Amino acid sequence: MVVNLEPSLPYPPFVDVEGVINIRSVGGYTTSTGRALKPIVIYRSGDISSITHKGKEQFSELGVHVVFDFRADSEIKNYDSATPSMEGINIIRAPAGIQNAFDPASIAIRLKNWTTDELGAFLTTYGEILDTATEAFRTVFIHLRDHPDQPCLVHCTAGKDRTGMFITLLLMILGVEDRDIIDEYALTTVGLAPSMPQLTRKLQKMPVFRDNWDGLLNMGSSKPETMVATLQFIREKYNGAEAYLKTRLNLDEEDILKIRENYLI
Repeated sequence: MVVNLEPSLPYPPFVDVEGVINIRSVGGYTTSTGRALKPIVIYRSGDISSITHKGKEQFSELGVHVVFDFRADSEIKNYDSATPSMEGINIIRAPAGIQNAFDPASIAIRLKNWTTDELGAFLTTYGEILDTATEAFRTVFIHLRDHPDQPCLVHCTAGKDRTGMFITLLLMILGVEDRDIIDEYALTTVGLAPSMPQLTRKLQKMPVFRDNWDGLLNMGSSKPETMVATLQFIREKYNGAEAYLKTRLNLDEEDILKIRENYLI
C-alpha cells in the first residue's frame, strides 16, 4: 500500500492527514435553487490503512468520528490493508465492491477494456457499482439523514470510483450544478498525483498491471468528460439520482428532504 508521508496538498478542499491519499472535504457549492451546501458536508479519501501516528492526530482534529469503508473484504486481504483502530473513530465496513473484481483474471479483463474503450469501461464499471453498492450507499445516506452533527468520511482504495459514485449521488440530490460535480470528480487527479510515483513503482512489479499498463493509466484517470457522461448515464438509466435513492435504496421523499434540510443553508 502506498504511503504518502509528505504534506503535499495543504489547501482546500484537500486536508493534510499523513499517510492518507486524496483526502478532501466536500461542500460549499451553490445549488441550482440558490441555496448553498454547508462548507463541509462530508470528507472523502483513498485508503486510510497507512495512516501514521501524526496522521491520526491530524484526522482527530478534523472532528470525524465515523468512517465508512467501501472496500471489499478480498481487496483488504489481497493488499494487506486492514484499517488500524483509532481512538474515538467508529469504522463501519460497507463493502461496495463488484464481486470478484479484484482477482487477477477479472483485473486483466477490465484493464483490456480500459485500453480499448476508456469511456465505455468507466460507464460499465459505474453502472455495476450503482447496481451492487445499494446497501453500502443506503447505510451512509441513513447516517447523513440521522446524524448531521457527526462528520464522517467515506473511502475506498483510491477514493475515486466507489467513493466518487456516492459523492456524485449526494451532490445530485442536493441540487449542486453539473459543472461543480464534474470539477469535484476531477479533483481526484490532483489528489492522487503525489502518490503516483510510489504507486507506479509498486504496480510495475505486478504482471497483471505491467502487462496492461495503458489500461491501468486510463482506469486511474478522473477526466471531466467521464463525469459528463456519467451524469447523463445516471439520468437515463435510473431517471436521476433522486429516483435512484427511492427505487434502489428504498429511501423516500421525506428522507431526501431531511438530508437536504441537514446540509443546505
